[in-house]
Amino acid sequence: MMGDITPSDIQAQAISAIRQWFQNRTDEQQVFRLFGFAGTGKSTVLKFALDDLGLSPHAEDRPGVVTATFTGKAALVLRRKGTPARTIHSLIYSVIEATEEEVEEAQKRIAEAEIKARTLGGFDRTTAEAAIEAMRQAVREMKKPRFSLNPASAAAEAKLIVLDEVSMVGEDMATDLMSFGRPILVLGDPGQLPPIKGEGAFTKDAPDVMLTEIHRQAAESAIIRLATMAREGRPIGFGQYDDHAWKMPMADVTPPQALRGGQVICGRNATRFQLNNALRRAAGFGGSYLPTGPNEKIICLKNQNDLGLINGMFVSLSDIVDEGSLYFSAVGIDEDGKPVGHPGTNGKPGRLLIYKGHFEDHVALDSHRHDRDWKNKRLLTEATFGWAITCHKAQGSSWENVVVWDDGLGRTEQDRRRWLYTAITRAERGLVILA
Repeated sequence: MMGDITPSDIQAQAISAIRQWFQNRTDEQQVFRLFGFAGTGKSTVLKFALDDLGLSPHAEDRPGVVTATFTGKAALVLRRKGTPARTIHSLIYSVIEATEEEVEEAQKRIAEAEIKARTLGGFDRTTAEAAIEAMRQAVREMKKPRFSLNPASAAAEAKLIVLDEVSMVGEDMATDLMSFGRPILVLGDPGQLPPIKGEGAFTKDAPDVMLTEIHRQAAESAIIRLATMAREGRPIGFGQYDDHAWKMPMADVTPPQALRGGQVICGRNATRFQLNNALRRAAGFGGSYLPTGPNEKIICLKNQNDLGLINGMFVSLSDIVDEGSLYFSAVGIDEDGKPVGHPGTNGKPGRLLIYKGHFEDHVALDSHRHDRDWKNKRLLTEATFGWAITCHKAQGSSWENVVVWDDGLGRTEQDRRRWLYTAITRAERGLVILA
């Protein structure tokens, strides 16, 4: 018994299976897969199982469990609930970035190759130009952060690694996690979206335990019923499903009404730009392409642990100052009302230096902007408007009220099901699906 929660018979069987695996079979089976759809109680099983093994991450005197998630926001949610958690990236990787000198040297070699190519003709010139384009692509890759496996990771000493929200973990990351040789317990929902490229490395294989029984309290939720319909590919008709859940035609909802509906989640980036612009105008912020005050919804796009910023975190900005072509500065506070950024002087709050490019994309999309700005951008905070966000960005997060703007994303029927299921399950209490 934990608090006033008692595991169901099926959950108790799952707890027993985890115990048997951890005590007897980790040498022959490194990964234990605990899967379940929304409302089946994966978190309940995990809490009981860890406590049963004396490995609860909540207790300082019983260390040994390292908990990690794919997204920074999911890790933040777990930490707020009392479970120490971090991202998988920060757990097992060190970041490697090319120096400005290395990039400049590579660009110099491209310039020399371009001069040489002008003296050639015919097939030789075509070959040289193809090589130059490959060099340009290599430079673009150099400008992106690369990740190197960290042998001193806490994962190397963990008695157990627990991975939550694993549907987005790809093959390379899964291989790197397993290279530490420690037992890994993964919690997954095979109904959710996979990585942007490829399949989920952990969710593509059969689970050791699959929780399918939706417990009574969850079964009474229209959100869980609608999510189950989406996952099973059953059509969801227009109408009201309970006091807090509807499906409505898009044409019947105005931007001001959508604003009052909660966090807006869509599929495509093009839709996100359009919705952010419309919702900003409805909220009275349409006069500038930059944020104009603390009531603007701003979402972080990059982890900056030294500043207290996490990818997927919403921040509130005030005292906004346009600082020129590349960035603006502002005072920021997080979702808990705490200041973010380095402390300022004389008791004043510190200021964030925020890259403009993601905001400018809402006015005029420039496919070369971020490559062109790479050198300065990596020194700046990256954020954008968060009135509407994509479902991929929403994974690992939840909100009391959600508006799902169904813009038809999904190349296959399975893609459609996963997208809609994932979007619906971001809602905790209120849900409006617009199609």
